[in-house]
Amino acid sequence: MTTVAVVLLVGVTATIVSVVAPGKKSHPVVGFVPTGASPEQDGEQITTAFLNAWGAGSLGLAASYTDSPQAAEAALAAYRAGLHLGTLSGSPTGATQLTGSVPTDSAPPESPSTPRVKVTIAVNALVAAAAGTGTISGSWSYHSSLVAYQKPDSPAWSIAWAPANLAPNLTATTHLAAVPVAPKATSVLDSSGNSLTSYQDPGLNTIAGVLKDSPPKDLGQPGLAVEIQSADGTPVKGTQAAITAPVDATLATTINPKAEQAARSAVAEHPQSSIVAIQPSTGQILAIANNAGYNDFALTAAVAPGSTAKIISAAALITHGVLTASTPVACPAVYTVQGISYHNDKDESEPASTPFSYDFAQSCNNAFSQWWQQESDGRLASVAKEYFGLNQPWDIGLGEPATYYKQSPSASGSELAQNMFGQGHITASPLAIASVAATVAAGTFKQPILLPGASQIAATPLPASVDAQLKTMMRDVVTEGTAAGLGFGPTVYAKTGTADVDNQGQPNSWFVAFDPARDVAVACLVLNAGYGAQFAAPEVQHFLASY
Repeated sequence: MTTVAVVLLVGVTATIVSVVAPGKKSHPVVGFVPTGASPEQDGEQITTAFLNAWGAGSLGLAASYTDSPQAAEAALAAYRAGLHLGTLSGSPTGATQLTGSVPTDSAPPESPSTPRVKVTIAVNALVAAAAGTGTISGSWSYHSSLVAYQKPDSPAWSIAWAPANLAPNLTATTHLAAVPVAPKATSVLDSSGNSLTSYQDPGLNTIAGVLKDSPPKDLGQPGLAVEIQSADGTPVKGTQAAITAPVDATLATTINPKAEQAARSAVAEHPQSSIVAIQPSTGQILAIANNAGYNDFALTAAVAPGSTAKIISAAALITHGVLTASTPVACPAVYTVQGISYHNDKDESEPASTPFSYDFAQSCNNAFSQWWQQESDGRLASVAKEYFGLNQPWDIGLGEPATYYKQSPSASGSELAQNMFGQGHITASPLAIASVAATVAAGTFKQPILLPGASQIAATPLPASVDAQLKTMMRDVVTEGTAAGLGFGPTVYAKTGTADVDNQGQPNSWFVAFDPARDVAVACLVLNAGYGAQFAAPEVQHFLASY
């Protein structure tokens, strides 16, 4: 006696058959039994069942139609996760009976009595990816193929499992991922809509290129793509398929055309010159200008700041209660610490009755070096960070945070004595030194930024008394100090700097100033030039006169 159990499957006509022979137990035929009139129709039927189950989210059922259910189910789950799959539909678009072997990850047995069919499928998947604070989605339509075959000595059919069944070029060690495609900046502009490259400044040209390739996340509208990735998430070259194109946009920076033109004109006075101008009230970078070949020293210079760093040292000494601007401080011609003697330039000296503000104005080094013990244990570096925002990375809008001023908190002894007057293992860029002046001008640190509205790290505002004393001392530089008689107006506050460099013909020349009447702070560096008052200061005066 023989009995047959028939189960209808939704969407296709197929049966799961149990055959019972007389006197024997039931031996069910495990698998999908199609009812087509040809092998091609049978292959399309099992493919339809597979696609329907996949689209319905029944991954275990879909995997059961393959000859490697465990591997298939894992791949289907990875497909859903990697693409953040919304909906999926698919259908066969053609079938061809095969006569030769077909390379698959799980090839069916070759036998004349077991038909094999290659079925082409069309798939439409709604995929999504996170972009910025939102999610973007789109429909991915593509074609793939699979091989279906009849099992030997059985009416049941199976799909020869291969990862490429789900999408072309997938392997057992790769997966699909939906990824956002960042828009590009069609052009990078100054605050008035002029292209940054129109200034022909090497630094601005570099900045424009960086911002074009890596614009801020809120620029334009991101696109969407699907790509194959290796196990560690690395994209496989040449596998990205565009779903929606990004919408590019122009990108405006904080560069002010009048300030930039003034800065470009100023740096033309000497080779290897760089200038940065900042708006103290906002931290916006108004100008970046370089006259040093293709080097953007305005941002990338990492050289000793010389006496411009005395602004920070003075702030530390006043903040820590060591002295005030009016405290009498001698400046000996020679000061020795740990067997190393430091000589003031041209053996200058100041008597014990000299107000500290005058020492500062005359930039007498040993009026600072002698206080190294009071600023040990990282106290000097701490003031640089706490009040001036230095010694830590800033993201000015270029995507890669950078540290523009570095001073070791572990410096001590002779090294710290040098740091007190801006030498030793302490490095700075014009951007950092301009920010120091801007901090004094505003009374609080505003992190420099190149893109309007960019996030800014904060620092503790300078105590009002400290800030007032720093302003007095920087004004003294202009009225009776190293910048006296250079043509600076009645609202300009400044500090000169001259930094010696081993095995270099001339010192590096520094000058930093701010003018609260025009809400601007500016720093200039001229490499291998000479005294700050002779080279960098005239460039700053040129800038302020033109701005």
